[in-house]
Amino acid sequence: MATTPMKTVHDRYSDEQISGYYASGFWQPTSFTGLVNEQAGARPDQTFVFDSSTSLSYARFRDLALRLAVGLRRAGLRAGDRLAVQLPNWTEFPMVAAAASRIGVIVVPIMPIYRGDEVAYVLQHSGAVAAVTCEEFRGFGHLAMFAGLRGACPELRSLFVARASDDLDPSIAISLTELLAEGELAELDSDAGPDSSPDDGFLIVYTSGTTSRPKGCFHTFNTVRASAAAIAKSLHYNQDDVQFGPSPVTHSTGLVTSVVLPLLAGAKSYLMETFDPADGLRRIQEYGCTAAVTATPFLQMLMSAYDPDKHDASSLRLWVCAGSPIPGSIVERSRELFAGCRTLSLYGRSENFLTTMCTVDDPPDRSVTSDGSALEGALVQIVGADGLEVPRGDEGDIAYRGPSHMIEYFRDETQTAALFTAGGFSVSGDLGRMDTDGFVRVTGRLKDIVIRGGMNISAREVEDHLLRHPGIANVAIVGMPDERLGERVCAYVVPAAQGESLTLEAITGYLRELNVAVQKLPERLEIVPALPMTATGKVQKHILRADISKKLA
Repeated sequence: MATTPMKTVHDRYSDEQISGYYASGFWQPTSFTGLVNEQAGARPDQTFVFDSSTSLSYARFRDLALRLAVGLRRAGLRAGDRLAVQLPNWTEFPMVAAAASRIGVIVVPIMPIYRGDEVAYVLQHSGAVAAVTCEEFRGFGHLAMFAGLRGACPELRSLFVARASDDLDPSIAISLTELLAEGELAELDSDAGPDSSPDDGFLIVYTSGTTSRPKGCFHTFNTVRASAAAIAKSLHYNQDDVQFGPSPVTHSTGLVTSVVLPLLAGAKSYLMETFDPADGLRRIQEYGCTAAVTATPFLQMLMSAYDPDKHDASSLRLWVCAGSPIPGSIVERSRELFAGCRTLSLYGRSENFLTTMCTVDDPPDRSVTSDGSALEGALVQIVGADGLEVPRGDEGDIAYRGPSHMIEYFRDETQTAALFTAGGFSVSGDLGRMDTDGFVRVTGRLKDIVIRGGMNISAREVEDHLLRHPGIANVAIVGMPDERLGERVCAYVVPAAQGESLTLEAITGYLRELNVAVQKLPERLEIVPALPMTATGKVQKHILRADISKKLA
């Protein structure tokens, strides 16, 4: 791919905005490395990040990150280069991110579930010159995949392996451990060269790509930190917290809330490599986890597995549902199961991480009825197709302006320009309504509707109703093709228990009792053991639409 100049923070933000964000404290002059050094100096022996087999104190993390930074530099990486990282939730990921930032290298996380063509696209599009991965995880050969992609990714010069085996072939890849530079830390600090600025390129995180090729959201450390700091303030987060992190750290939610958030507060962060709800409950009890920020399905699965006679989740004080809107019924049920734990809602996206959020200072029912409001420093509008704000209560596109917005969609000026209204707000493609107090309720995607005979039916509305049904664990509403009406409503339902008797007549009868309009009632029911999900907890509705179209054909 042809080389193009890297965009900078000045290409996105005006000098007035930049100085304003610094003056208000939303942006800080401290780099990722500087923040690590501050915490290592204040609490050197305290655990920072740990997983099921490794644990790093703040001081150890600082030292290893510097040694790795020098090793990466000696391997030929330079400021502005892109380093792809596909790892499980291991402590090596934040260490690699810190090392890369120290020498100005931009991290490109890739979630472990991605394979062949998906990974090749990210490597090619980002122009990654090196990648860090593992040999194998959950039976899949990640290193073999990367080695096989080299022919299609000519810019990919080097492969590095975390937790490499003794028989790793050095002609294919280098162990991450071998990269760690030896010597006195003061000398290594000089060898690493100047630290990066918090306004330099830090991260390119790719969108989930559920309907098209993913887009690379290009961020600085300050745009990432702005969201983490706002979350910390909203949760009264502090050094005594222990983060529970089952969300992939190689995507937005996990990176911001399992790495940057605890780092800001000097807290601990437990990374769970593979989420299993029963094991998750055991780990929460064992490690005294106090807070989690995940997609809603993580909490739903935890609630289904919870047995008060077996599990003690009393250490939890906060569970924030992000990634997709949290149904009010889930908030209400979680209160009953986990006394002493507040369930809060957060709405965000990879372009700006945090858009709206319910805080611990908001009335508890706000998480039942909304997805929060804009936090200090940010502005949110609900806009129409013309980009102008609609009256409060009307539905429109949820648009954001604030300190955590990305610089651009990497190497895509056209789609970047299409994001912004004339007033400088970035549209999301997510539908929502804002009440008179500024609280937003996400109502669905612009395309997440069923158009039945010309009537727009919100999939989210029908899903919210059905999620209150005691026999339903999860549901997704999609449109199925119909010659006469264009589309009809199809419900994909996961029963709450094995052998649960659910029929189309039963669920439509339930909805009729709730006075749901006849046109919105499902006309087909598909019982499934699970819904297809992205790693960040979003239902892959394009898979369901393709499935029902095939069945009807």
